[in-house]
Amino acid sequence: MPSEVNIEQIGANRVRITAYPFETGYAISLAHPIRRLLLGSTIGYAPIGVKIEGASHEFDSVRGMLEDVAVFIINLKNLRFKLKGDEKKVEVSYSFSGPREIKGSDLSNDQVEVVTPDGFLATLNEDAELNFSLLIHQGIGYVPSEDLRDSLPEGYISLDAFFTPVRAANYTIENMLVEDNPNYEKIVFDIETDGQIDAITAFKNTIEVMYRQMSVFNNILDIDVAAEESATASESPIVKKLMQGLESLGLSARSFNSLERAGLRFIGELALMSENELKEIKNLGKKSLEEIKEKLEEVGFPAGTKLDEEAEKQLKKKIEQHKNKNEG
Repeated sequence: MPSEVNIEQIGANRVRITAYPFETGYAISLAHPIRRLLLGSTIGYAPIGVKIEGASHEFDSVRGMLEDVAVFIINLKNLRFKLKGDEKKVEVSYSFSGPREIKGSDLSNDQVEVVTPDGFLATLNEDAELNFSLLIHQGIGYVPSEDLRDSLPEGYISLDAFFTPVRAANYTIENMLVEDNPNYEKIVFDIETDGQIDAITAFKNTIEVMYRQMSVFNNILDIDVAAEESATASESPIVKKLMQGLESLGLSARSFNSLERAGLRFIGELALMSENELKEIKNLGKKSLEEIKEKLEEVGFPAGTKLDEEAEKQLKKKIEQHKNKNEG
């Protein structure tokens, strides 16, 4: 099972996330849907409509503004907004007089923050006055202007809404060596956002979306999960420790592989064996035997450990359940 996740911040809004080790085929099975969800299901903010005083449609012009309305709209869609507080939609109005350039930073106020403050919007001549209002909503993915037109108040021009705050979501899959086996895999995600949310938050939200979508199958698992939770609740702390996998002992590859080939998986299986029984494990050399005995003593369960009757019964039952599940 994969057990390691590393997070590396490589920019203000960029992060590299590495997860490993995966058995062959599992890395791509997880990486691809995570990337798709990052790009298509991350919540963000965007203007969905604009009302410009003196302009009735996107092919119009405003007196004293150098840019046509169509260019103004393109520049507007390139700005990235973030709503303050818990608001999911706001209507904000602006008024500017020339001569001046209008940038993203000029649109930040008590209701909204523009996370691309240097983004250019428009140029006004000295006798120009520009008054406009924006409808900024929270949403997911991309929504074309045609789908928004009928829901806007009178006088508003609908805009293509690019809600997603994720600029890039890429992954690579690399082979890695685990216990002398070179066929394990590592996923390296490279995620960048526009600043509406940070990259690690976008990743967390994506994983939550994936879990929620997969929860539809919970009913199938209910019986097994309930039984497992009930058994775990009454399980003694000693049994829980003894049910840890052999990999937690930190054995050398040679020793671990010998135990694995013998069908052994848990610390408890070794702890219940006498020293003579350990010696009988096929291909287990003297050096490996001494290492295993030493590791068992370090975790407090030397070879031949004597458990109370109930704990030993629980342990043997758990081991048997896991073996039967794997064989099934």
